[in-house]
Amino acid sequence: MSESPVFLPVRRLAGLVRSRAVSPVALAETFLDRLETLGPTYNAVVTVTRERAMAQARRAEQEIAAGRYRGPLHGIPYGAKDLLATSGGIPTTWGAAPLREQRFDFDATVIRKLEEAGAVLCAKLAMVELAGGMGYRQPHASFTGPGINPWNPGAWSGGSSSGSGSAVAAGLVPFAIGSETWGSILSPAGFCGIAGLRPSYGRVSRHGAMALCWTLDKLGPLCLAAEDCGLVLEAIAGTDPADPTTADRPWSYEGADVAGRRFRFGVIKGVAIGCEEAVRANFERSLETLRAIGTVEEVELPELPWEAITRTILHVEAASAFEDFIESGKIAELTAPEDHYTPYARDAILAKDYVKALRLRGVMAREADRVLSRFDALVGPGRAAVAPGLEQEFRSAIRGSVPDLMGAIGNGAGLPAVCVPNGFSDRGLPTSLQFMGRVYEENAVLAAARAWQSLTDWHRQHPAVDQPA
Repeated sequence: MSESPVFLPVRRLAGLVRSRAVSPVALAETFLDRLETLGPTYNAVVTVTRERAMAQARRAEQEIAAGRYRGPLHGIPYGAKDLLATSGGIPTTWGAAPLREQRFDFDATVIRKLEEAGAVLCAKLAMVELAGGMGYRQPHASFTGPGINPWNPGAWSGGSSSGSGSAVAAGLVPFAIGSETWGSILSPAGFCGIAGLRPSYGRVSRHGAMALCWTLDKLGPLCLAAEDCGLVLEAIAGTDPADPTTADRPWSYEGADVAGRRFRFGVIKGVAIGCEEAVRANFERSLETLRAIGTVEEVELPELPWEAITRTILHVEAASAFEDFIESGKIAELTAPEDHYTPYARDAILAKDYVKALRLRGVMAREADRVLSRFDALVGPGRAAVAPGLEQEFRSAIRGSVPDLMGAIGNGAGLPAVCVPNGFSDRGLPTSLQFMGRVYEENAVLAAARAWQSLTDWHRQHPAVDQPA
């Protein structure tokens, strides 16, 4: 193979692997080497799974040579956020210092499904400790160090799927699996200039994944482009008896050509209020581009405490999920100082307020669906700001210090969304665009994102990361 496989999209890599122009073993070695040499530069890696990766790559090579091709992920390396259980003695640390040696004797369903698809697990990737469930407010909340943004070593890669964002943006893996409760896929995707897909709640099994918030947690891919997200989601989606919250709704990726297709886009009135100037400016320019492929209509939502609803549910369920850990006193061993005490405050939330939030969530879901029924997607900024500095305390919708209406609705109602790059700030940091759709309509938001990316080249721009610092 004459061209480097680094920064090639999954579809292109898959074609090379299937035609045997590139060897799965050589591909694995390339990305394992990058993970080992460049991974520490970005604090992106917890464990390089070299032995397992090489065994999977050799098996893929043998199967493909024998004509047993499994599909577009066969022989493709990837990394997994370190809250997904992995067997074989590979640690699953949940990003937390007290759990550095935690191990499981089984694979999470997502890990198993990717192995069945022929994908090659090359690394467990860094994350914010306990996926941010203890209330962190600065980038250093991980025993592996702050996730470093490949576009600027002084900027954060985002949380809580920090390593997944850094690793894909730096070309350490072609794709990664992250998780989102509120922003943990879209944030690192937006900050790092890549694509991130938050699937509908229940689309992907969470068996074997650390629980932060049972009724909000979702697993999804971070990739170089929206097209890749669809290919990965198809492999990991589906019902699972081990996770009764999974939806019994078969799904396949409709990766049809979107040329000539017209879309209907909605924009929530005031959705960019509170965003940084570069984010607002790039969003306005993006709307002009979207008008070339469809209609753009401003919409208003009824007055509801959208963010308070989702925030209350998250705080209560996180306090419950980590009850034993909190009461054991182990939170005093966490890396971020604020994580030592913030969880205790959540115990003060009244049961009646939690029940009220759950009831209002039903209203939220109905109102969101009523608005979305007229559109292929609602669009808005992917993040309100560009990546903050490593020593900077960031604002957070979860703490109520910055608005995130689409994040509150999307996560509270379990709606799919994809985040893609749409420009840069004057400091050279990516900004992003979000497409959010009706529940279970991932194909609609992916088609809209692919159409956007067919008109732009932001997703083809990559940071200069060939040498370790």
